[in-house]
Amino acid sequence: MTTLEPADVASLLRPRRRITGMSAILLPIAADGGTDWSALEAHIARTHRAGLAPAVNMDTGYVQLIDVETRERVLDLARATVAGGGFVAGAFVADQPGAPYDEDAYAAAIEPIVERGGTPVIFPSHGLNALDPDAWVAAMSGIGRRVDRFIGFELGPQFVPYGRIYPLEAYRGLLDVPQCAGAKHSSLSRQAEWDRLALRDQLRPEFQVLTGNDLAIDMVMYGSDYLLGLSTFAPEAFARRDQLWEQGDPRFYELNDLLQYLGHFTFRAPVPGYRHDAAMFLHLRGWAATDRTPAGAPQRPDSDRAVLADISARIDELT
Repeated sequence: MTTLEPADVASLLRPRRRITGMSAILLPIAADGGTDWSALEAHIARTHRAGLAPAVNMDTGYVQLIDVETRERVLDLARATVAGGGFVAGAFVADQPGAPYDEDAYAAAIEPIVERGGTPVIFPSHGLNALDPDAWVAAMSGIGRRVDRFIGFELGPQFVPYGRIYPLEAYRGLLDVPQCAGAKHSSLSRQAEWDRLALRDQLRPEFQVLTGNDLAIDMVMYGSDYLLGLSTFAPEAFARRDQLWEQGDPRFYELNDLLQYLGHFTFRAPVPGYRHDAAMFLHLRGWAATDRTPAGAPQRPDSDRAVLADISARIDELT
């Protein structure tokens, strides 16, 4: 399939559009190394109160590093905190390199999310992302026969070793799956996302292209909505930025630039280290008792704290 020409990108701009924001929730860690459940509850509530849909058990929530019991307790907390549903959650299958795609395992991961009123996000796995494009589309269709509504997920290898971005022709196939309401796109490529937006606008305008590009959060200007890890740092600031765009207020750009600076700083290589920066940031703001991360999560240097404190203060000035 052909890609969008640079001269045509401006045609995608959508001024004063209402943006749908979904924010991947950081899992705060207590001093004893367990989950800080009170801080997690407060952060889910804070995000929901700001007008963003909390997204739990995502990469930002260390879904690969926590056990099934913890994941289900997170779901219980999301259901209790977000009245009437309104949250999304990663449907995660832990497998090994070379494992076959396991639809039944995905069904088992989806079931507890749906039971609690959430919308599943089909988290990639070794088996799923080893499929060829036609088989990947067929797998998404198979999931659609199991659940009324779900969100797809393209995740680049800079985030996880089993990440993969499928060709645009496969994305066209995904648009034909009626139960798939949208898809998070985390390639960190503007061009790939612009191409998906153009295809969406042509074939299925109600489909949500959810940017996961933490290095280009202004993709919302072109018609993307978002499901970001970056927004867990400052959900109220993201909600305010979205409001400014809808109002046509030029202050959108200044706030967006500052939040983008935060994204470029915290999502530098190794990209998964952003979660430690998020823990530092929440600790600096008094939203978490520690800035600990689970064993196995990449760490950032202590020098990040001063930069994060400066950004936090500047966000407060703008909001």
